[in-house]
Amino acid sequence: MNGKRLPPDAASQGDGLERTWLKKLVGYHLRMAHLALYRDFVAAVGDFELTQKQLAALELIATNPGASQVEIANALSMDRATMMGMVKRLLGRGLIERRASEIDRRRQEIRLSAMGEKTLAEVHGIIDRHEERFLSVISQDEREDLIRLLRRLYERPTGG
Repeated sequence: MNGKRLPPDAASQGDGLERTWLKKLVGYHLRMAHLALYRDFVAAVGDFELTQKQLAALELIATNPGASQVEIANALSMDRATMMGMVKRLLGRGLIERRASEIDRRRQEIRLSAMGEKTLAEVHGIIDRHEERFLSVISQDEREDLIRLLRRLYERPTGG
């Protein structure tokens, strides 16, 4: 490297890239933590071919049977088109069922199918172990603090 010494930050990553400014950004650390968590998640549930968002949708559907696609989409901050695509994929895999509401025929309710219930029950244990393994580098108190702090960031009031 031209005989130039790398800053300590660059050497610690092993790739020779300077990151001093980035390492001051919360967004950078959130992104890097998310990528690490995502890679571990995919390795844990790869056999089920579920994304994090699909798993969250299945959990919301399981715990809120008869919820509408719009309600699930809103809970996951998804737009309508993305939710419709996900519902089609989950329907195609036989994990959920969709039907018109008995109260309002225009409203589409979604529920887990028997296969969806079985799949979610299996995945729960795997995800519990994944979370325990991934978070083993921090204490239970630190986990609770992390969740509390993250919630403060994404539940904060928006606007000027």
